[in-house]
Amino acid sequence: MSGARYDAVVIGAGHNGLVCAAYLAAAGLAVCVVERRAVVGGAAVTEEFHPGFRNSTASYTVSLLAREVIDDLGLAAQGLTVVLRPLANFLPLPGGNHLSIGGGIEATQAEVGRFSRADARCLPAYYAMLERAAGVLRELLRVTPPAPGRSRRERIAQALSLWKTTRTFRMLDRAAQRDVIELFTKSAGEILDRWFESDPVKAAFGFDAVVGNFQSPYAPGSAYVLLHHVFGEVNGERGQWGHAIGGMGAITQAMARVCAARGVAIRTSAAVRRVLVEDGCAVGVELDAGETIRAARIVANVNPKLLFGSLVERSAVDADFLTRIDGWRCGSGTFRMNVALSRLPRFACLPAEGALPQHGAGIVVAPSLAYMERAYFDAKVLGWSRAPIVEMLIPSVVDATLAPPGAHVASLFCQHVHPQVGDVRPGTTWDDHRDTVADLMIATVDALAPGFAASVVGRRALTPLDLEREFGLVGGDIFHGALSLDQLFAMRPVYGHADYRMPLRGLYLCGSGAHPGGGVTGLPGKNAAREIVKDARRAHSRANRKRGEAGR
Repeated sequence: MSGARYDAVVIGAGHNGLVCAAYLAAAGLAVCVVERRAVVGGAAVTEEFHPGFRNSTASYTVSLLAREVIDDLGLAAQGLTVVLRPLANFLPLPGGNHLSIGGGIEATQAEVGRFSRADARCLPAYYAMLERAAGVLRELLRVTPPAPGRSRRERIAQALSLWKTTRTFRMLDRAAQRDVIELFTKSAGEILDRWFESDPVKAAFGFDAVVGNFQSPYAPGSAYVLLHHVFGEVNGERGQWGHAIGGMGAITQAMARVCAARGVAIRTSAAVRRVLVEDGCAVGVELDAGETIRAARIVANVNPKLLFGSLVERSAVDADFLTRIDGWRCGSGTFRMNVALSRLPRFACLPAEGALPQHGAGIVVAPSLAYMERAYFDAKVLGWSRAPIVEMLIPSVVDATLAPPGAHVASLFCQHVHPQVGDVRPGTTWDDHRDTVADLMIATVDALAPGFAASVVGRRALTPLDLEREFGLVGGDIFHGALSLDQLFAMRPVYGHADYRMPLRGLYLCGSGAHPGGGVTGLPGKNAAREIVKDARRAHSRANRKRGEAGR
């Protein structure tokens, strides 16, 4: 059975696919989005996981979503509301102490000063250093990486764009340039050890370096992962994190409404079996149900390993490219949980009743960089950390729509677990260990918030295998591929194809496996749409010229 023909078919209705579709439709293209699941949103969805309790299923907090995406798509007009966390991070510590980060520089300095006066004095300079580097990164995120082998005109345009983009870096003094280079290449631990002396302070800032990164905080390149998590903003305030009212699904539902208003056809429960290829060109998709949808362009919002491992015939792509894709590293060591709570947790270090500022923060169980490193090596050898890293958010303290009155929901983002547990526990899969590890994660929080385990009335745990099966996150990788130096910018996903154009004519990549990588940013989708529109306009101009020549 053959369906309609479009200018573009987007595979996957995750946030980047929806963003890309919205921009393409705004440029006048006829667009269809096909989504395997019954709901749009990909990993940015809000779902009921226990009767009466709803929460963000996979991605769980807002900061990196680009301001221009919010504005260009008019997401606020579509009902998207994001509220700031009252505190950025809260670390309950063994022995009854705690550390709060956020609430303004003076408040944070006072908190840090309880652990180290020297660290408190360093804090403003550290923040300034991070902001200078984030300024360079913000510009790099928005450009199309160079792709050698394109036409001379395209190479010149890319070089000019890069020259303009690096202006921010070139305007920095030499010391600041060195800071930027180190943040792009060194380990987070090495940099934090140089800036601070207190273990909890280093842990508070170093946690960002292991989020979604199956590595030690002392692994080279982990400082970039830290930087990747601080370039965002909430409601115009840089470096802040917030909650989307209604959960992360509120973002993608707003995007879907924009797409619909712009004429995009969105098909759910429409899994793609394969990309149709004719004469070296992607010309359509075949759905599992047997239907084919033809289009001038196929735009994939999926992990590149999934795209070229399952959806594109290997014989259609050159062997060297496939070798690189086969070596694409995926696996973020993430174990994701949602829990339904009968009451708010009470921390041993701050046992007061009721909602306090720390309940609205990112509550981080990881008291030192050494603790994080042990967690990684445990998972590498044993399959999961005996003392895991847990970040808990309780969005229901600012969003009463998520839980019944008096009750709450919590997101637990847990590290580290081995993406392929069978590699270290032969003969088993994550299905064999899900409940054991879920119990461990809850016990880890309960050790610092006694009674937490007893307050859990329902839970849903997603192992790396579950994340792969449900959302197509290969190896449970929330970034569609590690954010390591060899998988960034012009190397994402493969050198020579970082400009969103894949080896097959008419095939594009618009997801987190493309530049600038993971997180709910919308930038891969926006950037890819820009390049697709350029190609569509060139094709239209060529067709007009040919028609003109034929008419003479």
